[in-house]
Amino acid sequence: MTATIPEQSGPAQAAERTQQSLSVAAARNLATTTKSVPQMQGITSRWLLRMLPWVQVSAGTYRVNRRLTYATGSGRVGFVRNGVGMRVFAPSLVELPMLRTLDDPELLEELASRFTSREIAAGEVLAEEGQPISEVYLVGHGKVNKVGTGKYGESTVVGFAADGEHIGEEAMARDDALWSYTVKAATAGTLLVLPWPAFQELFERSAGLRDSVMRYLTDTQRPANRHGEREIELASGHEGEFALPGTYVDYELEPREYQLSVAQTVLKVHSRVADLYNNPMNQTEQQLRLTVEALRERQEWELINNNEFGLLANADNGHRIQTHGGPPTPDDMDELLRMRRGTRFLLAHPRAIAAFGRECNSRGLYFGTAEVNGHHVPAWRGVPIFPCGKLPIGDGQTTSILAMRTGEDDQGVVGLHQTGIPDELEPGLNVRFMGIDAKAVISYLVSTYYSVAVLVPDALGVLENVEVSRPRA
Repeated sequence: MTATIPEQSGPAQAAERTQQSLSVAAARNLATTTKSVPQMQGITSRWLLRMLPWVQVSAGTYRVNRRLTYATGSGRVGFVRNGVGMRVFAPSLVELPMLRTLDDPELLEELASRFTSREIAAGEVLAEEGQPISEVYLVGHGKVNKVGTGKYGESTVVGFAADGEHIGEEAMARDDALWSYTVKAATAGTLLVLPWPAFQELFERSAGLRDSVMRYLTDTQRPANRHGEREIELASGHEGEFALPGTYVDYELEPREYQLSVAQTVLKVHSRVADLYNNPMNQTEQQLRLTVEALRERQEWELINNNEFGLLANADNGHRIQTHGGPPTPDDMDELLRMRRGTRFLLAHPRAIAAFGRECNSRGLYFGTAEVNGHHVPAWRGVPIFPCGKLPIGDGQTTSILAMRTGEDDQGVVGLHQTGIPDELEPGLNVRFMGIDAKAVISYLVSTYYSVAVLVPDALGVLENVEVSRPRA
């Protein structure tokens, strides 16, 4: 039987519990704390700013001179939603090739009123190949396929049309136009439909509409290459004393000019803080460092999303393509790359990259990696894919993927800035002292100047309506 030692109590136990050294809490009052600099979650990799070649714009304006191109009105029509559905935004009808030169607002409004809204279901056939074109379709929402016939009689998808694009407008130029493909709805959606008789009645009584159509027909008869540029007359394969053609290269008379945009803020620091609380870190420097990071983040967002000069808004309609089935597939990425020579990199939302990875995995494929400035990034066909969370994801869980060729020497996409500005802190970014107010608050104006230019249309391509949601199991 083991004896149990009784628990001690009384004065001896109380003496053992008495503190015998300085406590940690009290000791911290005499110690120096090691601190980090202020941290910020909003800092991203900003690959676009790092990979764009930057051009010095000394005068604040950059003019892009190009060969003369015959405009065709290849943009997208806009729509307005009302209580009963969707209607055409009348001024945007000039994006139809036949209406490119029509500048009569009342006539455009009357033409827009003749479009009727029609809901379509996935798989619905809207027009048959070889049949007369009796309607013009504007895709308000959804996607339709252009289904053609292959060499051996098989059905092939020869193109797509999605939000804002138009089909069948060639019927405006001739009475006997036939469908060269079958129009079939790939998804449910909404079409704005203009019956051919409704257009013909307006055409017969409107001189302005007839003039616009005739101008288009005249432009299409001018000699031009496949990019719409005025042809340069050449001769080849001739023998003897052949009379060589004379030619010249014509330029656009009104080239586009890009003005440098600006992102600014006024940084305020109280003089007491700036004078007294600077050890071990300078308060003004830390405030300025985080402000500059926020400005650079806004700069990259503007380069992508700005309605005036942003990449998404300025991509040529002829270099926008749709996904075959929603998520980005290897076929879609190959199609995006084939549209231009020398694609330098792809820019995609991280969720789009993940969706592309799922599609590759489902096919037993994998995309490789590329080393860029010491970083390993995903790559497809050797072209780096850089993540960019500033590419928007819409309500339908869709986004876009950008592909671009860069550099002035390669007729690509270039960033625009001006260096050497007064009180410059970083290239194109300056900090200017604005004074001290009556409340002893010091103010600094922090500004960054920038823009982006697409030198030729094929330098930038967009894969649109990329679904990033995970498929339901």
